[in-house]
Amino acid sequence: MEFKEIATVSGKPGLYKVLKPSRSGVILESMDEKKSKLVVGGSHRVSILSEISIYTLTEEGAAPLEEVMTTIEKEFQGDTGLAKDADNDEYKAFLKHILPEFDEERVYVSDIKKLISWYKIIRKYAPEALVDNSEGKEASENSEGEN
Repeated sequence: MEFKEIATVSGKPGLYKVLKPSRSGVILESMDEKKSKLVVGGSHRVSILSEISIYTLTEEGAAPLEEVMTTIEKEFQGDTGLAKDADNDEYKAFLKHILPEFDEERVYVSDIKKLISWYKIIRKYAPEALVDNSEGKEASENSEGEN
């Protein structure tokens, strides 16, 4: 599974696997033990994870969520070291470690908590999405160019 196949629905907790479009919207399946299906229409705000970014102070202005999550996976391999009762400063320090140039005024602690929650869901139900494929893509592009 890839980030372009995972969605979040505004007002609903958790993440959803995009199954297929329907006449009235899109069919989603929850990424949990229940695997409940949901049809969302135009009245819901659905965001695909590959289109979500985190605000930064860099020239680009944002870092793709996928890059941030693959960095978390490389650094922590599932154990973020944050307790459930961690305070706001600990969450900010965690993101500062992963993404030193994040915009502290535009990225709220609730956003960091959501990032960690999503990371845990993806790690449990779609761990292949956290593998950094950029090296593999570059290697295959280089070998294609040599032929």
